[in-house]
Amino acid sequence: MSIPQQNHSGDKWLKHMKGSISLTASIIATMTFSLATNPPGGVVQVSVDDKTRCSTIYPTICAGEAILATYYHDEYLRFLICNTICFIASLSVILLLVSGIPINNKFSMWLLSIGMSIVITSLALTYLFAAKMVNPHSIWSSLPGTGFGVALIVWIAIVLLVYIILVVCTCVSCCRKFCS
Repeated sequence: MSIPQQNHSGDKWLKHMKGSISLTASIIATMTFSLATNPPGGVVQVSVDDKTRCSTIYPTICAGEAILATYYHDEYLRFLICNTICFIASLSVILLLVSGIPINNKFSMWLLSIGMSIVITSLALTYLFAAKMVNPHSIWSSLPGTGFGVALIVWIAIVLLVYIILVVCTCVSCCRKFCS
């Protein structure tokens, strides 16, 4: 009776990728947590001797609040939404990897791929909105014709292509499984 050969190189690759993805997701979760607690533009600082918690200048800014959230409400909200999605997606990827759920099946790998795609896309958008809030308008008005605008369009095209490939591969795999 022969013992089935295991694919040791595939197992080694999977273990290596699991470690790399876990490390990457942990670093991104740390970055996004830091961005939420110390946002671009900083927060209003007060000293212990201050009697008032909020300033009386217009617009009113209170101690501990993000400064750019007051001045650029819509841009800051977009930044915060993308940052939160990135944080939660990173934590979800970490949870999937440490939960003990076998990662060696196609559905788990698909879930992990989608999760990391969401993490990376929302991280890129977080960067975009943060950079837009902290850089002068004159920089952004000249961007559509620059390398940054082209790079952004290429990035979106690559992400869409990866999503389409993941969805098509999953649909094909499901059809094969259920049709046979």
